[in-house]
Amino acid sequence: MNGLTRRTAERRETGVAAHRAGVDRLLASYQAIPANATVRLAKKTSNLFRARAKATAPGLDVSGLDSVISVDPDAKTADVAGMCTYEDLVAATLPYGLAPLVVPQLKTITLGGAVTGLGIESSSFRNGLPHESVLEIDVLTGSGEIVTVTPDGEHADLFRGFPNSYGTLGYSTRLKIELETVQPFVALRHVRFRDVRELQATMDRIVVERSYDGQQVDYLDGVVFSADESYLTLGRQTDEPGPVSDYTDMDVYYRSIQSKQTDRLTIHDYLWRWDTDWFWCSRAFGTQNPRIRRFWPKKYRRSSFYWKLIGLDQKYDIADRLEARKGNPPRERVVQDIEVPIDRTAEFIEWFLREIPIEPIWLCPLQLREPGRDVERRWPLYPLAPKRTYVNVGFWSSVPIVPGQPEGAANRLIENKVSELDGHKSLYSDAYYSEDEFAELYGGADYAELKTKYDPTSRLLDLYAKAVRRK
Repeated sequence: MNGLTRRTAERRETGVAAHRAGVDRLLASYQAIPANATVRLAKKTSNLFRARAKATAPGLDVSGLDSVISVDPDAKTADVAGMCTYEDLVAATLPYGLAPLVVPQLKTITLGGAVTGLGIESSSFRNGLPHESVLEIDVLTGSGEIVTVTPDGEHADLFRGFPNSYGTLGYSTRLKIELETVQPFVALRHVRFRDVRELQATMDRIVVERSYDGQQVDYLDGVVFSADESYLTLGRQTDEPGPVSDYTDMDVYYRSIQSKQTDRLTIHDYLWRWDTDWFWCSRAFGTQNPRIRRFWPKKYRRSSFYWKLIGLDQKYDIADRLEARKGNPPRERVVQDIEVPIDRTAEFIEWFLREIPIEPIWLCPLQLREPGRDVERRWPLYPLAPKRTYVNVGFWSSVPIVPGQPEGAANRLIENKVSELDGHKSLYSDAYYSEDEFAELYGGADYAELKTKYDPTSRLLDLYAKAVRRK
């Protein structure tokens, strides 16, 4: 046994023991929750933008379930605790030249959260969504039992229904995932378009051909700054040495898209290129002002710290108070990710730019990785058609509230448009669907059957109650 193999084996043994202790604490905390109380996680942080009701009982202790259990570099797999962040997961896999097949953009997103709540990134046009690279999951169900779910095992129905269930069918304690080989650098090209319909057509070709202008494309996303200024960013993995950019200091990554045609990043910095400035949302805190940025500690230039600022704003209504002092109306939060078929993308963007005063917006194409034969029931809580390309459109800001309009007027307008275009939206933020609409879009009878089977006494919240009623 060589040194690397020995260290890998030792780390696995240590990781397994620590994980077992964490599971024991989790189960003990479940038993301590009163039988008539709703079971929730005892988390101090969250990547959800929708408000949540205050817990009235102790939560599940997940403090021992936040690490990488082991990495198998030969099999290209990793066993990971459900509350492990992608920041820690990537740190454990990159030394082996490996990475998860899809790495969501923000460091504090957990693997369990990305699987039960969906996630996406610029590898999704070839690798699908995070749950599609999962081989098996240990799930703590509402009945307090931990079951191992796999695509073809006894609990295959829960394996298929777990994505987009947001903890309402159970919580993952361990996930075994596939990894892929990555090169140390990513070479970037930023291709400008003056017409979003031309951008749509080019994106569609790249997804099919996996190349552009004779060069391989490994990563693909885009940014729309206005109706006549949009970009596709094409990433190609490479081991060629050379200078690289650093967007953790004074330079802001998304602004480089407008000023550079080509760029290079380390694979580490590419995976986290959006985190330093939370895409472009750090501008709300003044961080992109050079005079402020110079004195803003680098350790606080990350999404986890911006989340704390958002929490303070939500608690004390800081933004609305400041708007009121200026004589402006309060603002409606419009923080959403939606998916529409690629052939309807330009139509949605053109409508959005006319109706919703928010810019920039992010684009990320995706296809299901392995549709399977049982198409309609493959992922029933977020049913995307197989062999069909969708585009995730992300927009994260706020708009002025118009007096006399119903609560969430802009969000409701967006929901209606997305449904009209045969799309879906993620449920991490505010939603306003009726129960019938929600059931039609997010699992309906399939979800009800899973809920009855794996949470028979309703210890966990219902998905509609959690996502729409904000329980």
